[in-house]
Amino acid sequence: MGFNGLEAGAEGPLSKKTKASYLLSYRYSTLALFKALGFSATGAAIPYYQDWTARINLPLSAKTTLAAYSIGGASHIDFLGNDADTLGTDGNLYGNENENTLVDYFTTMSGITLTHQHNNKVYSKLSVGLATTNETFEGDSISVITRQAFKRGEAQQKTNRLGISYLTTTKFNTRTSLTSGLMADLLGFNLFNREIFGGGTSQRININTSDNTVLLQAYSTLRHRFNNRITLNTGLHVQQLTLNSSWAVEPRVGLRYKLNEAQSLSLGYGLHSQMQNIYTYFVQTPTNRGAALTNKNLDFTRSHHLVLGYDWAFNPQTRLKAETYYQSLFNVPVEQRASSYSALNTGADFGPDNTDSLANNGSGANYGLEMTVERSFHRGFYALVTVSIFNSRYKGSDGVERNTAFNTGYVANMLAGKEWIVGKKKAVLGVDLRLSTQGGRYLSPIDATASAAAGEAVYKQNQAYSQQQPAYFRADVKLLYRRNFKHTALETSLDLQNITNRQNVFLQQYNRRTNSIVTQYQQGFFPVPTVRFTF
Repeated sequence: MGFNGLEAGAEGPLSKKTKASYLLSYRYSTLALFKALGFSATGAAIPYYQDWTARINLPLSAKTTLAAYSIGGASHIDFLGNDADTLGTDGNLYGNENENTLVDYFTTMSGITLTHQHNNKVYSKLSVGLATTNETFEGDSISVITRQAFKRGEAQQKTNRLGISYLTTTKFNTRTSLTSGLMADLLGFNLFNREIFGGGTSQRININTSDNTVLLQAYSTLRHRFNNRITLNTGLHVQQLTLNSSWAVEPRVGLRYKLNEAQSLSLGYGLHSQMQNIYTYFVQTPTNRGAALTNKNLDFTRSHHLVLGYDWAFNPQTRLKAETYYQSLFNVPVEQRASSYSALNTGADFGPDNTDSLANNGSGANYGLEMTVERSFHRGFYALVTVSIFNSRYKGSDGVERNTAFNTGYVANMLAGKEWIVGKKKAVLGVDLRLSTQGGRYLSPIDATASAAAGEAVYKQNQAYSQQQPAYFRADVKLLYRRNFKHTALETSLDLQNITNRQNVFLQQYNRRTNSIVTQYQQGFFPVPTVRFTF
């Protein structure tokens, strides 16, 4: 139980006679209490959310095990413009003073898995799962004079994915094994999105469909150990999307060389393919004969992956891992007219991507170096340091190479913690430290003159993702005290998030009331006290 909500969980055996077990947890969170105390993570808007996890593991025999699981969550938040930063100068609250945004989201994932050890050489696993989402959105435009709200848009997106997969692993001998599998995902969806103009006098339907499709996949991987030093993994992955009969054949190969008992090198290559977001296929293009689905025949986005890795275990508690990689992306959806748009930047903004008339003519590249040093918990201390240095670029249909929205250049994280045994009762006093930094995001600059004329943000598309923001930095410190009793434990903690109160840029918006560009910032200093009782 903490100021941000409550959580309850239980796990244990179902029976003393078998190895059947269960795990249950539930969490409900609201920041309303924080707001009452004067702390605000999201301005005047208060997020409400809850989620659950459940799993049952049931051995049916010595060779067969059945497992069932369910996880899900719901969230709700209202950004009301008249409650936001009405001066338009502070820019430290989420939302927009000239808009209302109301969002509800609900998702579930559940399924069963059946594993069977046929003999000492053959193992198989059958899985059936269902995942659902339901998202609703309502938006209003607020008059800068009367502060009256007029509906400007609404959307509802429902999806369900029924997945069935089967894999089998055969161990031919101590050196060679083969794993093969089949997967089928039945995707059902009901998607609607419309924009409303002139207080309801006109509208644009961006998407309005109820349909389904199937994604079929098959793969086979051969693992062979030539000797105590060299191991080969190679295989083939095939997939088809029945929506437009797109095919993808993907070879994969990996080689691992063991230098000695503590060090190894690895080299891998793979051709990878990914279908587009299901929403993208059904974005509508208005025509004289009605709406046309100009994105429906988009192919998979594809990528060549090349990775070189190094692993060094200094001792049982400490290891170093390093990887350098190169990814060459092609078949990326871009506009047919010359523009800076690329589907590789999808996800950088909160709203859906309603771009139509796309073609698989774009490209991109990611390359970099990643390093991890890990010290697992030993003698009361643990540490984890990760550093990633990279470059992420793309080309739109205009042929100009640009930064992607995610090209921050570097990301570095450090986690460390120490526990001490104190007092005769052997209580535990602990401290955890987390440091995170990354290069600033690239944003597209706002054209202030064009925005004033249009009454909304207009971006300089020919300068897309050219304006880099200041670097991100955040430091968190957590203090905890835990007392163990005979069958119970009581823990109290205080998590001091963003302890330096660093103002990290969140985004930039155009304020049509003040005719100015406003910078919004992420969460400042935020304390989270918690009490946990385990019995």
